[in-house]
Amino acid sequence: MDGLDLIKTFREVAFRRSFSRAAISLGMSKATVSRYVAELEERSGVRLLNRSTRSLSLTDAGQVLLDRSAELVAMAENTLNDLQAHGSHPRGRLRMSAPHGLIAGWLSDVIAEFIKLYPEVYVSLVFTNSEIDLIEEGIDIHLTGGRIDDMNLIVRRLVPFDMVVCASPGYWAQRGIPKVPEDLARHDVLSYSAKPTTHLPFETKGKPVEVQVHSRMEANDAVALIELALRGAGVAYVPEPLAQSHLERGALVPVLREHMPKDHWLYAAYSQRRHNSAAMRAMLDFLELSMGPAGEPPVLPPIPPLTAVVPTACNLSVPGKARKNKSPAEEEMLNPFFGR
Repeated sequence: MDGLDLIKTFREVAFRRSFSRAAISLGMSKATVSRYVAELEERSGVRLLNRSTRSLSLTDAGQVLLDRSAELVAMAENTLNDLQAHGSHPRGRLRMSAPHGLIAGWLSDVIAEFIKLYPEVYVSLVFTNSEIDLIEEGIDIHLTGGRIDDMNLIVRRLVPFDMVVCASPGYWAQRGIPKVPEDLARHDVLSYSAKPTTHLPFETKGKPVEVQVHSRMEANDAVALIELALRGAGVAYVPEPLAQSHLERGALVPVLREHMPKDHWLYAAYSQRRHNSAAMRAMLDFLELSMGPAGEPPVLPPIPPLTAVVPTACNLSVPGKARKNKSPAEEEMLNPFFGR
């Protein structure tokens, strides 16, 4: 007999404090239930239940098994449900969260195409740069640009991206172009308030270095920093995809390319405790497909004109809170600038 079946039978007996009631609930005979529990006790080498003619109670070992087996059984049942639902058609509500900056480009295209492809799926988007609890907030998929340190989350790498240091041509003309990262100490840096950025990460001769900089102001959204940099307010250190259209048209000029750290990734994170619906699986697959061949950056549409972005995309007074994340395989340098 499969060990998981034995544990599930034991748990039913423990919850109902009765072999007879457990048998009725499981659709089994009382004798079979009793035999399963006895076999589990024999395999484990300890008594799990105290039995008498009138009562039934857990031993200390039985209580340990009851407590520790809950997550195991739930995970097994969720996996079975996922397998059974694998061929079903995506439908229903899908709740996602992402940093504010993503809606300015690539994510807008992805969501628009997804809801056309799956008309029975209702997508609910939550944009935040603050820390959130996926279970408590009912989030199915969370997009993040930082390393993931939560063991309860499953993580998919979506696409690598580069960071960029940039400012307007007018700013560089007035203040001078830095030749090495240390030159940024004499510049006005636009800081990301979700994580202190008085020290910025760079690489020199392949080794990571941190450079102390002067922060002129802060915002809790990378798009806001880009908008301020466009207006000559200072130097922005942001994900390159968010500034791509401005870099291409020369409105922002990048510097220190050879000193930028590598291995930043956009991730999709979701809880292993939530049921993976067909809609959720479809979205995860669609996100990966939208990235193109592995290693290629996403194709981003132009960021909206300045007047269309500033009122909606930035919050200059309320600092965000960096989200803690984790993935055992991911050892990338923490990147708070996409929001977390």
